[in-house]
Amino acid sequence: MQTASKKVINGWAMYDWANSVYSLVITSTILPAYYEAVTKQRVDDSGTAYISFLGREFVNTSLYNYTLAIAFFIVALISPMLSSIADYKGNKKSFLNFFLTMGSLACGLLFLFNTPTGRTSAVASNLGFGLVCMIAGCVGFWASLVYYNSFLPEIAAPQDRDRISAKGFAMGYIGSVILQVISFLLVFFPGIVGGNTTENDASTIQFRMSFLLVGVWWWGFGQFALSRLPKPEPAGEGNRQNILFSGYKELGKVWRQLTHLPVLKRYLAAYFFYNMGVQTVMLAATLYGKSELAIPDTFLIVAILIIQLIAIPGAYLIAKLSARIGNLKALMLCVSLWVFICIDAYFIPRGDIIHFSILAAVVGFVMGGIQALSRSTYAKLMPVTRDTASFFSFYDVAEKIGIVAGLFLFGFLAEITRSQRTSVLMLMTFFIIGLLLLLYTRTVQKKHTSA
Repeated sequence: MQTASKKVINGWAMYDWANSVYSLVITSTILPAYYEAVTKQRVDDSGTAYISFLGREFVNTSLYNYTLAIAFFIVALISPMLSSIADYKGNKKSFLNFFLTMGSLACGLLFLFNTPTGRTSAVASNLGFGLVCMIAGCVGFWASLVYYNSFLPEIAAPQDRDRISAKGFAMGYIGSVILQVISFLLVFFPGIVGGNTTENDASTIQFRMSFLLVGVWWWGFGQFALSRLPKPEPAGEGNRQNILFSGYKELGKVWRQLTHLPVLKRYLAAYFFYNMGVQTVMLAATLYGKSELAIPDTFLIVAILIIQLIAIPGAYLIAKLSARIGNLKALMLCVSLWVFICIDAYFIPRGDIIHFSILAAVVGFVMGGIQALSRSTYAKLMPVTRDTASFFSFYDVAEKIGIVAGLFLFGFLAEITRSQRTSVLMLMTFFIIGLLLLLYTRTVQKKHTSA
């Protein structure tokens, strides 16, 4: 096959530009910091904050992780059904539009997640509403990626997929950084939107306005990306009964095909574990820095911005590295670096801003590269098929189940040990298992190549 036109490729990458503001502003910087500030109902002698919800008292950071775990479980549950329908009917663009609209609307509605006095020193009065919006935004973001990712093998020739995948991530980092800078201006200069900051208290309007901007940005640029994407060809023939449930049969079909694809099967096992660690780090890093390491909000947000900026060249450099030494070797180097990142994160002294910033730079470099390379490696190892959404749904389900397990265990260990550092050690074991499985995958690949 030939790679699609530059117009189509740029349109595809533009969706990364559109939705990555959710990853940065909502999951990585502004929302976690805001959530942590407005959910301190009780603080014990160790500095651990608690919040009451549904008749139970939770560690506030653990409740945050549990909420995201629920969202990822929903995505894992529904994506097989939705992707099968999209492949069968050839309407992936419609599903992509539905979920990007759902997610962007949920982000905009977080503007209403507020405290009774409008001050960050108070406890949120509509915590349930905020958690529901968090779940809806997360489901919209990740469900839309099932369809977005499945376009890659349709618009890019195998030899171009690493480069185009990296371009998508790079566009996402650039777009998200632009909106993050705008959010910085609102947070640091709240008077722009009528807010205020005093020595003892601060308003919330500047934070909530950032959530509204994410919704507008995501939806607006997402519509532009949709206008450039090609119309997929239906993979189904004739009428199919029980189409709502056939997606799970398709998932079983993909699983059975994996028995004849030993390299892809072992790669997915490796991906399950190391990506469990990657995604949990990305989702929990801000709360870890704020509540466990006592990093001030200003430095914390700047550190996350450093991650995004360094991730841009990191995605391209790791893609070039993979072209020289191969995808699996490059992934093994990335995962090895993640193991050392976890060890270092465990030993960071509380309040050590410089150490945290240096570690953030290292995370940023490897974060973009490992995500882009993981996606393109899967696309390369996939068999030639028109059921691309079903194969990427399987990829997505494996990823989401891993995230559910990672977030739940991270939050659970933090609750029972009253320290998130123990949870970081747990993440390190995920990376080690993933590394060993990648080594096994490469051994199997070499055996089949020489056979």
